[in-house]
Amino acid sequence: MDLVTTPAAGWSLAADFAFVFGLSFFLGLAYEDVFLRAGIRRPGGVRTFPLLALLGALLLLLDPRWLIPFTVGLFFVGACMVAYYWQHLQERDESGQRNVGLIVIVLNVFAYVLGAVVVAFPYWIAVGATVTATLLFTGRSRLHAFAQRVELGEIVTAAEFLILAGLILPLLPAVPVTPLTSITPRGAWLALVVVCGLSYASYLVQRYAVRFSGGLWMAALGGLYSSTATTVVLARRTRDDPATLRQSQAGIVLATGVMYLRILVVITVFDAALARAIVAPLLGLAAAALLAAGWWYRRLPQPAAALKPAQSGNPLELGPAVAFALAFVAVALLSSFVESRFGISGIYALAAVVGVSDIDPFVLSLAQGGVPGLPLAALGGAVLIAASSNNVLKACYSIAFGGLRAGLFSVIALAVLALAGVGIAGLAFVR
Repeated sequence: MDLVTTPAAGWSLAADFAFVFGLSFFLGLAYEDVFLRAGIRRPGGVRTFPLLALLGALLLLLDPRWLIPFTVGLFFVGACMVAYYWQHLQERDESGQRNVGLIVIVLNVFAYVLGAVVVAFPYWIAVGATVTATLLFTGRSRLHAFAQRVELGEIVTAAEFLILAGLILPLLPAVPVTPLTSITPRGAWLALVVVCGLSYASYLVQRYAVRFSGGLWMAALGGLYSSTATTVVLARRTRDDPATLRQSQAGIVLATGVMYLRILVVITVFDAALARAIVAPLLGLAAAALLAAGWWYRRLPQPAAALKPAQSGNPLELGPAVAFALAFVAVALLSSFVESRFGISGIYALAAVVGVSDIDPFVLSLAQGGVPGLPLAALGGAVLIAASSNNVLKACYSIAFGGLRAGLFSVIALAVLALAGVGIAGLAFVR
């Protein structure tokens, strides 16, 4: 054997074996803790798992090219687990059903393979796999409870999203199909996947994470989903439930602050240069909104009346997804046409107009080069103007659905943010 020919090689092997022991011991500790709490015994644990992992590592080192000893060992461990499982099938679980769970077999085989993974691959792979396996094993009750809460329609929708992102997206052409815009079908589809995926994550947290489904958490997640829709919901509550007045007002401003962060994330995905150019204004406006919302929230009489989560529609349903895709393409074509006819001033005017609706298609069309040749300064100014226009719309919604007196704080805050956005655009970007 010439595995240890230098001190450096020896220290490397020592580190490998230390990692093998540490990770397998950690897995065995969690394994025994779960079963001891349940009052049952299963093969494996703080002694067996380290021994299995060390055996796997040693057998791999004996023949790292053909893996014959390691494969024989794997078959041996597998045969032992099959014999155990055959006997295990005769047992009954707490509900009287046959105990057909495979977790014991999987974790014992995992412990054996773990030693080889540590020796053959970077440490982060073994650490990540071990932590993931431990979390999945120890979170059994919570995961099963979550699975029971999830509706079948949600699973089907998630599968559709995987098809949209993993199957359709790579098949779309990455070249423009019309001289009217430089945006490609793949770029347009990627925009849909990014925005809908971000909204879907917020939707799932609001729907299934109880601890984040009320109070200002609802407003923050609503801003990630749609700050405009959140404003309408909270403005209505200021009228229907006066006990939530201050909290709803703070939530409206908080959702707007999160909107700025959402815009920055979306732009970063598609245009890092534009993101760097506009990161300071967007973070500054977001910070101002968050501070204002926090200050107003702290003025609440305690205990504050809790806000209940809004019932948002699923953003991955076919209707909203198709509507977004069509709006994105239409805005991209319109932006290109306006710039060719009216120049940069036309883009600024269009930004002010589209701000009274959904600004995501407009921002994405700019970030993806929907208006070729437009300088970064003009792009940054257009984004800020669109966001400011959207704030004006939300201020109007606050008045329309909650009344001027009930929504006074949120209206003033939104108006100040809108003026600040336009001012920054005029001073730093518009020439």
